Amino acid sequence: MTHIKRKKNSRQRGSWTHGWGAKKKHRGAGHRGGRGRAGSGKKGDAKKTLYWKDKGFGKGKMGFTSLANTKIKTINISHLDSIIDKLVLENKANKKGDVYDINLMVLGYNKLLGSGKVLRKINITIKEASQRAKEKIEKAGGKITVLSIQNAKDSKDKSVKDSALKSDSKKKSLEPVKEKVEENE
Repeated sequence: MTHIKRKKNSRQRGSWTHGWGAKKKHRGAGHRGGRGRAGSGKKGDAKKTLYWKDKGFGKGKMGFTSLANTKIKTINISHLDSIIDKLVLENKANKKGDVYDINLMVLGYNKLLGSGKVLRKINITIKEASQRAKEKIEKAGGKITVLSIQNAKDSKDKSVKDSALKSDSKKKSLEPVKEKVEENE
């Protein structure tokens, strides 16, 4: 036989608070100090311990990258010349005869700088290169291909596509580079 139990709220009729303590405790989110992370400030001792182990706490909104803060990762030609054999062994660069072929954007670099000496013939594909780097590479017998937006669309590397197509301002800044590449060919 089943037992029929009275509901709790029927037994609390006549009670001002229905088991929630003082009359203001069950209105909104006031008793618990607000909703979410509210009340976890300098003097929020009740909630502060919840966030001590949370590594992402206090860093603001997550998941947005400002275009103004994009980093330029550079590499000097002297450093590239010193590690090119290691890159060939790791299949990150190709060697055909005495000429090395390398796509620096696949390695995460987006600008080539001209500090140091180049002792080998290197064909480089990159998004940007300084004038000194171009001169030194060409003097050593190599070639630099500066990728424009159109070439970045054709590239297999998704990160290169995303960075090249992010904003109209970047498109405008790369158009003169594309014209220079066409003039050199």
